[in-house]
Amino acid sequence: MSCKSTKVAPSVDFDHSCSDSVEYLTLNFGPFETVHRWRRLPPCDEFVGARRSKHTVVAYRDAIYVFGGDNGKNMLNDLLRFDVKDCSWCRAFTTGTPPAPRYHHSAVVYGSSMFVFGGYTGDIYSNSNLKNKNDLFEYKFATGQWTEWKVDGSLPVARSAHGATVYSDKLWIFAGYDGNARLNDMWTISLQDREHACWEEIDQSGEIPPSCCNFPVAVCRDKMFVFSGQSGAKITNNLFQFEFNGHMWTRIPTEHLLRGSPPPPQRRYGHTMVAFDRHLYVFGGAADNTLPNELHCYDVDSQTWEVIQPSLDSEMPSGRLFHAAAVIQDAMYIFGGTVDNNVRSGEMYRFQFSCYPKCTLHEDYGKLWENRQFCDVEFILGEREERVLGHIAIVTARCQWLRKKILQARDRQRQVKIDEGPSGTQPLLEVSIREAEAQPFEVLMQFLYTDKIQYPRRGHVQDVLLIMDVYKLALSFKLSRLEQLCVQYIEASVDLQNVLSVCENANKLQLDQLKEHCLNFVVKESHFNQVIMTKEFEHLSTPLIVEIVRRKQQPPPRVYSDQPVDIGTSLVQDMKAYLEGGGLEFCDIILLLDGHPRPAHKAILAARSSYFEAMFRSFMPEDGQVNISIGEMVPSKQAFESMLRYIYYGDVNMPPEDSLYLFAAPYYYGFSNNRLQAYCKQNLEMNVTVENVLQILEAADKTQALDMKKHCLHIIVHQFIKVSKLPNLRSLSQLLLLDIIESLATHISDKQCAEMGSDI
Repeated sequence: MSCKSTKVAPSVDFDHSCSDSVEYLTLNFGPFETVHRWRRLPPCDEFVGARRSKHTVVAYRDAIYVFGGDNGKNMLNDLLRFDVKDCSWCRAFTTGTPPAPRYHHSAVVYGSSMFVFGGYTGDIYSNSNLKNKNDLFEYKFATGQWTEWKVDGSLPVARSAHGATVYSDKLWIFAGYDGNARLNDMWTISLQDREHACWEEIDQSGEIPPSCCNFPVAVCRDKMFVFSGQSGAKITNNLFQFEFNGHMWTRIPTEHLLRGSPPPPQRRYGHTMVAFDRHLYVFGGAADNTLPNELHCYDVDSQTWEVIQPSLDSEMPSGRLFHAAAVIQDAMYIFGGTVDNNVRSGEMYRFQFSCYPKCTLHEDYGKLWENRQFCDVEFILGEREERVLGHIAIVTARCQWLRKKILQARDRQRQVKIDEGPSGTQPLLEVSIREAEAQPFEVLMQFLYTDKIQYPRRGHVQDVLLIMDVYKLALSFKLSRLEQLCVQYIEASVDLQNVLSVCENANKLQLDQLKEHCLNFVVKESHFNQVIMTKEFEHLSTPLIVEIVRRKQQPPPRVYSDQPVDIGTSLVQDMKAYLEGGGLEFCDIILLLDGHPRPAHKAILAARSSYFEAMFRSFMPEDGQVNISIGEMVPSKQAFESMLRYIYYGDVNMPPEDSLYLFAAPYYYGFSNNRLQAYCKQNLEMNVTVENVLQILEAADKTQALDMKKHCLHIIVHQFIKVSKLPNLRSLSQLLLLDIIESLATHISDKQCAEMGSDI
C-alpha cells in the first residue's frame, strides 16, 4: 500500500519484548529529507577532476570515490573523493602505482579496501595500445596505497563492460566484452587472503543470461541480479537472478504482471542498478535511441516493477548513460555519465529512498487460506462433489458471483433452521457449485486471498490446461483481474510442443481469444512446417485442420481495439469497499470501543493480528462482543478507524494525533511487522502543525507520550498568538491549560517581564 507521507524517519526496531506503553516512544524532530527527492549536489570542479563517463564509483563510510573513466579525449586513472556530509570534492590521497588509465572497468568495496578489475586501456585519442585488461588492483582507504594483486594459475579472459560484486568474502565477475565477442562466463576470487588467492571459474546452471556487456549487477536477498544490457545486436529488458549457493540462474518472468500495471523498464544499456532494502533501483541508460530519466524500482519480494514518482521539489538529473551509482545509508548517489550531444557530465545527484517495512496484507490473507483456520463456508464442487473450505468475508469481498451464491445458500440454511428449530454450534455454510472442479477452483480461491496465482511449470501441457480451466472459471465468475493473469500465463507458455493441445482445448472450452493466439502462433513462418509435421497434427480434429490451412493461405486482417482492457479491482480496493460498508451484512463480531459497537469480520481480524487469532481460537465470548483497548488505553474513535483501515487493506495514512494512539498497536495486536509503527513515528515527527497541535497535545497527555507532549508545548509557546485563536483551546482540560501557562511562564524572559511591567 503506497503512502502519501513525504518525509523519511529513521527505521524502528520491532521488539515484542518491549513494553506496550507509548512513553517509550523517542522522537527526532528533524531536519529530515523528503522521500523520493532528487537533489543536485555541488558538481566536480575541473581543477579537482575532469567530467567523465564509463568510470566507477564506490561508497566507503561517508564518502563517494570516483575512479577512472574517460573525458571524451583521454582515459583517466585519477581517484576523486566526495564527502557526503560536507558536500565537498577533493582528490583522494594515493601512494604506489595506480592502475593504468582505463574505462568500463569494475570497482567494489571489501573491508576497508576498494578493488578494481579489468577494463579497457590505451590511448583513445591516437587510437593506439587499446586493449582489455584482467588485472586486479587494491586501494586501501586508510593509507591511500595502491597495490596490484599478482595471482598464480588461470585468469579470467581480459574484458571490459562486465559486472562485478562482492559476496561471501569473494569478488564475483560476470560476462563483459573481450574485444572480439561478448561473454557470459563467471569467475570468482577470495579477497580474504592475498597470498593464497586464485581465480576460479564458476560452473553455472539454469537459465544463464545471454552473452552481454554494459549492464549492472546488484546483490539483494542473498542473490545477484542482472538487468538488460547489450547482447550483440539484441538488447532486452530481461531480469535474471543468480543464487550464489547453487550457482543457479533464473530468468524472472514478467508475464504475471497485469496489463495496466507497470511493466519492466524498456530495454537499455549503460544504465545503473543499486540495491536498497528489498528493492532494486534502475536509472538511466540508452533505451531505443533515447536517454530516459525515470527511476524504476523492482520489489524482490513481490516481483513487481514500478516507476518512482519524484517529490515535487526534486531537482531531476537529465537522462544519461555510462554514469555510476552507489548507496550510502538511505540515499543513492549518481555521478557523471554521457548526456545529450555526447557531453561528459561532472554532476553529482542524491536520491532519498523510503525505508519502511513492507506491507504484508497479501501474505497475511494468503496464510489464512493455507491454514484454513476459522473457515465458515464449504464449497461442494462438480459432479464428484469435492469439498473446499473458505472464509465468507474474503470470498464475498472479492467476487460478486460467489457472493450471490453464498447469500442464496444462507437464506436456505435459515429457512431450514426455522423449520427444524434452534441448534447448538454454527455449522459450516454449504454452497454447491456444479460448474467448477476442485483443482481450478482452488487456484481461483488462492487468487481471491492474495491477488496472485502460484504458476505451475511453464509450458508443461497439463499445467497450461489447468490454467485454461481457471480462465474459464474467471470468465464465468466475472473476475477480470484473474482473466488477465491466466491469459498472460497461457500465451507466454504456448510453444511448439503444446500449441496444438492448447488450441484444441481452447476450441472445446470456447475460449476464442486463446484459440486466436494459438492459430496465429501455428501459422508463423518459423513455426508452420515444424507444427504440421508432428503426430499431434495428424490427430487434430478436421475442422481445426481446415481452419489452420485457411489461416495460413489467407490470414485475416488484424483488428486493433482501442478499448481499454478491464483489469478489475485489486485486493486492496475490494477490502477497502468491504470495510466501508460493502461487508456489513457478513459481519460476525462486534468490537466495543468505550461501549460503542463496531461490526467487523473475525477471519479478517485473525488473518492480520495474532492477538485476535489467539482470542478466536481459544476464547470467543457468547454474545460475540469484544472490548477494544491498546494496553491500558482506549484509543479515540478516529484512531480506531485508522487501525481498522490498516488491518483490512493496509492503509497507513492518518492524522498525526491518531499515530500517538496507534504507536503501540503493532506490539499489542501482534501485527506481522512494525510497518504501522514506523509510519506512526514518521507521521508524528513530520506533521505537527499549529493547526493540529492541540489535538496532538491531548493525545500525548492521554497516552503519556512525554516527549511528544513537551514538543507540543514548545510549539504552543512559540506560536502562542496563533494557537490562542484556535477554538479547541477552550475545550482543553484544566490541567492541560495549566501546563500551557506553566510553559509560557518558563519561556518568558526577565526582559519580557520587565517590558510587561512597564506597560502596567
